[in-house]
Amino acid sequence: MSNNIPSSASAPQPGLFSVTRERLRLKHYSIRTERSYLAWIRRYIQFHDKRHPRDMGKVEIEAFLTSLAVDRDVAAATQNQALSALLFLYREVLDLPLPWLDDVVRAKRPARLPVVLTRHEVAALRAQIRDPQLSLIVDLLYGAGLRLMEAVRLRVKDVELERGELLVRDGKGGKDRITMLPERLKDAVVAQIEFARSMHNADLQAGQGRVWLPHALATKYPGAATAFGWQYVFPAARLSIDPRSGTAGRHHLDEKQVQRAVKRACAAAGIDKPATPHTLRHSFATHLLEAGYDIRTVQELLGHSDVKTTMIYTHVLNRGGRGVVSPLDGLI
Repeated sequence: MSNNIPSSASAPQPGLFSVTRERLRLKHYSIRTERSYLAWIRRYIQFHDKRHPRDMGKVEIEAFLTSLAVDRDVAAATQNQALSALLFLYREVLDLPLPWLDDVVRAKRPARLPVVLTRHEVAALRAQIRDPQLSLIVDLLYGAGLRLMEAVRLRVKDVELERGELLVRDGKGGKDRITMLPERLKDAVVAQIEFARSMHNADLQAGQGRVWLPHALATKYPGAATAFGWQYVFPAARLSIDPRSGTAGRHHLDEKQVQRAVKRACAAAGIDKPATPHTLRHSFATHLLEAGYDIRTVQELLGHSDVKTTMIYTHVLNRGGRGVVSPLDGLI
């Protein structure tokens, strides 16, 4: 589809999607959010027969959201994502701070308990994953409470082997946090880093070796993009083209590989729960609380802004968090 969407008034110059993309990048939205927002805006325009958004308003937005809920039966989170994309379009791109924007009701997400694996189920799942890289990522999800994207985006410089810590940069909500690196994973992490180093050295010899850097750091620090510390701990097998800069570089391992591996492992282990990689993070929190660790300590490890979010896992009374040991280190 062309970026120049027809309007009953006048077509925007430059293209609406180009302006939206530039605005998203100016505000440092992730590439995933950028693609998602552009897709929702495109679907919104197509839903209303390619009318220009300036010619539409509250009625059209609510009609689109209602269609998503009624005709497509999408989840509340999906509907809210579509609404966020449209609000960004009207407020940030079209600069139309219309009063009705605040009246558009977001779908209420149902309060559901997370799926949690038992310790035996976690051990059975781990035993079915043979690939060393995927196995280590799964262990970090459960052993350090990482989200899937936090694990695959982990950079060499953010692994503190001596202190047994992982620095999670720009996590959910743009927050940084520190979590533990399980003692039993240190040797595997060292081996993985050396594997990443060998790939990086080969890239450098081939005239490559660049990695994507956040927030224009590549401009501020020209040598950082090829520095080993900025490389991903879990590099992709092949070079790829950065959709923003157009340059070739080594991205991180595709998270879909982990998702498929966990799905296959659950089937092979006879686990009937609808487990995903994120289930391991839920299990991390639940098992720590069951072991008596203080809920606020677990809250910090997970990076939750509000302790109420952490409290969904259990009503175990606080005991005081000293010397937290990863639940992974307690497995036989």
